[in-house]
Amino acid sequence: MGLINRLDKQYTDLLQDILDNGVKKEDRTGTGTISVFSRQIRHKMSDGFPLLTTKKMAFKTMVTELLWFLRGDTSIEYLLKNDCNIWTGDAYKAYLKKVIRDKDIVRYLKSYSVDTSGVPTIEPYSKDEFIERIKNDDVFAKKWGELGPIYGKQWRSWTKKKMYLSTDGSYENIYDEADQTVIDQISILINDLKTNPDSRRLMVNAWNVGELDQMTLPPCHYGFQVYTRELSLEERKQIFEDRGYVCDVWPFNGDWHGEYDGFGIPTRAISLMWNQRSVDTFLGLPFNIASYGLLLEIIAKEVNMVPEELIGNLGDTHLYLNHIEQAKEQIGREPYELPQILINNGDVDNNGVPFTRSLLDGYDITDFMIENYQSHPAIKAPLSN
Repeated sequence: MGLINRLDKQYTDLLQDILDNGVKKEDRTGTGTISVFSRQIRHKMSDGFPLLTTKKMAFKTMVTELLWFLRGDTSIEYLLKNDCNIWTGDAYKAYLKKVIRDKDIVRYLKSYSVDTSGVPTIEPYSKDEFIERIKNDDVFAKKWGELGPIYGKQWRSWTKKKMYLSTDGSYENIYDEADQTVIDQISILINDLKTNPDSRRLMVNAWNVGELDQMTLPPCHYGFQVYTRELSLEERKQIFEDRGYVCDVWPFNGDWHGEYDGFGIPTRAISLMWNQRSVDTFLGLPFNIASYGLLLEIIAKEVNMVPEELIGNLGDTHLYLNHIEQAKEQIGREPYELPQILINNGDVDNNGVPFTRSLLDGYDITDFMIENYQSHPAIKAPLSN
């Protein structure tokens, strides 16, 4: 008998909750929503990888975006070259707004002309043309593919500017742009998990209030925290057996923990909780759940721990008004068993020498495979930008 899929039930219950209790609210996209506030998703990773089955999920798209964050990248060029269009609408909207307002940027327009009375006529690139220019024109990509200091920048290179003392000993609001510290929050997190796993400061934050106005879109999921605990001897024994190891002889000194250490059996379990201020429940949340589930799996592998629980704290949790019928369709579907995730972090270099790929060295999209994924068909819905 397969494992019970509690995740899809939680998710469809949340859709029904919004339909039953949501209040109508306006939003920045002009689409309109029905919204509830403060909800939570909890998932035991032992139940399977958290990829919804009540509609088909684009697994590769989710992986691509997460690796983009972990690369510290903030340009959609990488996404587009890997057929991921999650951020394309936001970038294109920013392009249209800028080129229509600033007539000096004629070289970034498809055409520009002035009639005999001096009235200019401009024609921006279409969205499809915009995508092709980003993918094939480095100058254009550098100008219009950049989204500002969003997730990847904050995760991998949060900048801390140095404040200088004035002559009277007080701090002055004077900064030297060239004199600043770059903080790699992901590297710090991994180091702290290895050296101080009981710390209550195992956090990564994307909500940099000093740079929000430079971002194409402020972070929706604005931070996450991890928590670890020691595994019992019985839990380690179960992992040992699940991996196919056999040891029938009692260790000479009775130290079973030491015996398991020799086989690389994890000593700790790790959980991840993310916080999200704004939740596009139909399109965005399924990706957020799977993305943070994958991040938990990657971090756990990096520090040799067992993924335990995934928790999402949700703020403004809404359905766009043009997603109502799609949500009702999904609610009526029966879930399948959750799939499993396979991560390849071993490889050989060009000389045939084996090496272990790590989170900080950078995974490739092909290093992640989903196994035994059975789902209902995809449900199409428009993305609001």
